[in-house]
Amino acid sequence: MKIKHLFASVLLLAVSFSTSMAQGLTGRAYYKSSSSFKFEMDSSQMAPEQMAEIQAQLKKQMEREYVLSFTPIESNWKQVESLGGGPATASSGGMQIVINQGSQDRVLYKNIADQTFEQEQDVMGKEFLIKDALEPAEWELTGETNKIGDYTAQKATYSRIVDSQRFSTGMTEMENVKDTIQVTAWFTPDIPVPHGPENFFGLPGLILEVQNSGRTLICQKIELNPSAEPVAIVRPKRGKEVTREEFRAIQEEGMKQMMNRYQGKPGEGNQFTIRIGN
Repeated sequence: MKIKHLFASVLLLAVSFSTSMAQGLTGRAYYKSSSSFKFEMDSSQMAPEQMAEIQAQLKKQMEREYVLSFTPIESNWKQVESLGGGPATASSGGMQIVINQGSQDRVLYKNIADQTFEQEQDVMGKEFLIKDALEPAEWELTGETNKIGDYTAQKATYSRIVDSQRFSTGMTEMENVKDTIQVTAWFTPDIPVPHGPENFFGLPGLILEVQNSGRTLICQKIELNPSAEPVAIVRPKRGKEVTREEFRAIQEEGMKQMMNRYQGKPGEGNQFTIRIGN
């Protein structure tokens, strides 16, 4: 079963149904992220065991914890503050790799009823506030079920092709490429709100797990209608206000600046590839 044609109308009906079912329902869902990625470099510059060591260090450090706070129609997504929340760093044999995953205190706000989102981001030290319409996914419900914690979850998937840009040392300009995004989600109708982690939403139940491009977000704990510390939804305020497309253009300009800085010929120094997309 695919949520495709007249998706917006169907989603609004689903939201109305979920809202009536979950009237007054608030909560917090705590997630943990893990990433699997392949680290490659010229074998003349780094031995396989050194590459494996760096990959293991980065994988561990790129684990993060997040909290999704929600009401029937609004949600906040934010990284949980921790001492290990800085850039992921790894070193071996004189080589050091740094992966900056962004500030811990960025906030993502989603409003399912209005179909809008607001998100704090930064590019090269400058802060921006993205405000735009949500992009509904064409979810396919597979009928498969799974147990996640105390909840029975159902499986949903979707895929789409997005435009990306790639730059490697030795290139004189960015290369436009097509990427296929494939997402698997597990949601539970036991919690009838259409929310989920990060930018995922629109299923008839809270999304407990998402697998996307080698990254997994899985719910570890849920608090429903907490009385000791009631759920408060906040809207991000920091940064220059831009649309999604304006922010993408700013990202591309930052990428061009990096390209100009590190542009070189193949074989000269350490090589790398950077990529941006949807």
